[in-house]
Amino acid sequence: MLLEQAKELDKSFPTYKDDFCIPTFESLGINNDSFSKDTESIYLCGNSLGLMPKQTSTAINNELKAWSMRGVESHFNHPLSSSTDWVDIDLPCVPLLAPFVGAKENEVAVMGSLTSNLNALLTHFYKPKGKRTKILFEKQAFPSDYYAFLNIVKLHDFDESHLIQVEIPKGETYLKTESILSVIDDNLDEIALVCFPGIQYYTGQFFDIERITKYIKDKAPEIVVGWDLAHAAGNVPLHLHDWSVDFAAWCSYKYLNAGPGAIAGIFVHEKHTKDNTATQYKPRLAGWWGNNSADRFRMLEKFDPIASALSYRQSNPSVIDCVALQSSLQVFEKVGGVGILREKSLKLTQFLQDLLTSSKYYIPQESTDESKFGFKILTPLVQNERGAQLSVLFQPHREDKQDNVMERVFDHLHKHAIICDERRPDVIRLAPLPLYNTFEETYIAVQRLLEALDNIARDYV
Repeated sequence: MLLEQAKELDKSFPTYKDDFCIPTFESLGINNDSFSKDTESIYLCGNSLGLMPKQTSTAINNELKAWSMRGVESHFNHPLSSSTDWVDIDLPCVPLLAPFVGAKENEVAVMGSLTSNLNALLTHFYKPKGKRTKILFEKQAFPSDYYAFLNIVKLHDFDESHLIQVEIPKGETYLKTESILSVIDDNLDEIALVCFPGIQYYTGQFFDIERITKYIKDKAPEIVVGWDLAHAAGNVPLHLHDWSVDFAAWCSYKYLNAGPGAIAGIFVHEKHTKDNTATQYKPRLAGWWGNNSADRFRMLEKFDPIASALSYRQSNPSVIDCVALQSSLQVFEKVGGVGILREKSLKLTQFLQDLLTSSKYYIPQESTDESKFGFKILTPLVQNERGAQLSVLFQPHREDKQDNVMERVFDHLHKHAIICDERRPDVIRLAPLPLYNTFEETYIAVQRLLEALDNIARDYV
């Protein structure tokens, strides 16, 4: 019955798997006599690293060809008429990327890596003054974010007491918006900057960016509001300009499918760059690629920042990285963008949730019995409060990896080429993506998960 439902849903929502390279049992090095070597995996790990679009190889090889044919001259005279001169290689990505975050083109730049960009933006936007010295963020922030926040306050000669962390209340699985707003109220006069994730990497929660930003700006417009969109860009529709967000940073190797360690991106609201001039601009970490392009190669000792987010660029970007990102963004453009894909994503993730919550092993979120055998879903169960990912917490916990429920389930899934990721001690993250996952694949993945629990349950009777 459920398998037939999955097949019917796949008729209503197209998949674009043919545009991507799908790992197989053979390519993954998985030997399973029940499957032929060329059987495709079920890849539910795009929240960690997106699959490679097939056209990316051609895009990269074209640049290698240009390098071999013309060397340095490809910066201004690319041998392929359909390609961009290297001096402007990042610029074609900008109009493709801006819709992903709901930005104007002058508010987006392709540059750096997520944490280096976050540090650059913090250096520019964190301006403690008087009582306003503190940074507000979440207790379970990704470690890189915590390190960035900690060190920016220390660079201003403050200590950890100038970090305010909002913590998930005991007995709950994610952070409610009301809890965040309450902490904002309690510390309103001392906050200089707020920075939360668009989607929380561990729980999969989609924060209410619009409401939180508006709440802060209505009460204290001088507080800077930024967002880490590592798990949100390419996953959910965003409207950063309309929401009056000050800044944001994201990576491109997850939902944007630009490859491991891919070039990242930033958003800076145009109100912060419209007055950029050589004599009137706010200092930032700077380099020649953020300078007026007309004078860039005159090597002047004068910083004349571009009047857009491009002014935050420091160095010329990697050509290979830029064309890899562009090739993926073109796939999104072809299928209609994130807004179109979100409709399928909501159905796909809800189908996954329904399969899991109907299992005899499902444990409700409000349960506090950690000895019960089975799993909880940490992610909000309301569609608009999450992206494509469900985080599944297995219990009970065992210190020995060989006996731990999560480790055994993960091993069983991997032996069947169901690719997801683990977050120790007990969480598996499952992310069916609308670009290259199907409802039938989602059904099969859950059956394998339940099959693993059936096998493990014998040891817990």
